[in-house]
Amino acid sequence: MACSQIRLKILPSVRCLFDKVVQVKVEGLAPFKPVELRSRLVDDRGVIFKASALYKADQTGQVDVCQAPSLGGSYTGVEPMGLLWGMAADTPHSKLLKKNVLSPMLLELAVVCGDTGALLSSETNERDFMTEGMKRVPVKDGRIRGVLFIPPGKGPFPGIVDLYTLGGGLSEPRASLLASKGFVVLALAYYGYQDLPKNPKKLDLEYFEEGVTYLRNQPEVKGSRIGLISISHSGALALSMSSFLTGITATVCINGCNANVMIPLHYKDIVIPPLPPVIENIRKTDSGLLCLRDALPDATLEKNRASLIPIERASCQFLFAASEDDLNWNSALFAKQAAAALRRHGKESFQVVTYPKAGHFLEVPYMPFCPSGIHAAVGSAVVFGGEPKAHSDAQLDLWERVQEFFKRHLNSKSTC
Repeated sequence: MACSQIRLKILPSVRCLFDKVVQVKVEGLAPFKPVELRSRLVDDRGVIFKASALYKADQTGQVDVCQAPSLGGSYTGVEPMGLLWGMAADTPHSKLLKKNVLSPMLLELAVVCGDTGALLSSETNERDFMTEGMKRVPVKDGRIRGVLFIPPGKGPFPGIVDLYTLGGGLSEPRASLLASKGFVVLALAYYGYQDLPKNPKKLDLEYFEEGVTYLRNQPEVKGSRIGLISISHSGALALSMSSFLTGITATVCINGCNANVMIPLHYKDIVIPPLPPVIENIRKTDSGLLCLRDALPDATLEKNRASLIPIERASCQFLFAASEDDLNWNSALFAKQAAAALRRHGKESFQVVTYPKAGHFLEVPYMPFCPSGIHAAVGSAVVFGGEPKAHSDAQLDLWERVQEFFKRHLNSKSTC
């Protein structure tokens, strides 16, 4: 059969938002022919990510990835988006990096002959981070550095501050995709970005207060109620903002800590010292990587309580999301402790959702699983935990929960 008769289709369109499902179909094959589907993309650092899966055409000579199971390769079973979330980096310890959200991520798909490996057909899925009409506005206002994303359409919209993680710089993919759902989102940098300090000696909560005020004052932002979304190291920052700043209404803390870590946190005359790690609790895995899961001591013990974030002061709603297989630290324990602290003070203003086999970096849907990476605090490769399929399912579930949480609490008339 001539290869020109074989077509790889991406439906409904070759171009879509990064968090959307596409239908990958191959047509024109011989009935029951074995084929291999391959995916490849190059991130903004130049790292190559790849996946592959084995399929068998049906009696009509078609493979529909939304219905047919993968028989082997990077994943098995019916996984419509397995060719994206199942990708692994050619370079070890690499997390997919998207610096420029103005351009799409190019997912190259190919179908090759299962017997000979000959290329039969190929197509490119352009996966965007911004919807048509969305504005991306670089922010340099007083001390504030970041990027503001404004959705298309008639506002005003609820406002959210997006805080990312340890390592400095600015991450825009989550903020831009969240803005596409009808929120004005400020991706707020806090070190290692433009003229911000590379290695700050303290975290100044008044800087973040200025960020909240800036966002609240934007004409496209509805009312005074502001949401926060955070992950990892920035989780304690979001909890601190919720505890000390006014007008924070809804806070999402993803695999964060309930205590301050790494650097002292200052707000006016208050100083929250970092929780000192227990170095002897860091262990090496069989593969020679470090596991930091138990490196932090229990912050609820008397001797460590000065580092605890006083979230009982907060008057917002919380969504704590925690991966039970997070090997970066014990985020499930931290989430439970934070919830217990609120409950002790008569507050039921929280949800805790846990994901049994997910790892540390819960990202937007279909982001390739990142099992390990160079940790900014220790300067070595560490394991992040999780299993690819369970981790991907968790990302999908959490993304829906986050949108619903913000819509409910930032649009309603009253706070808790």
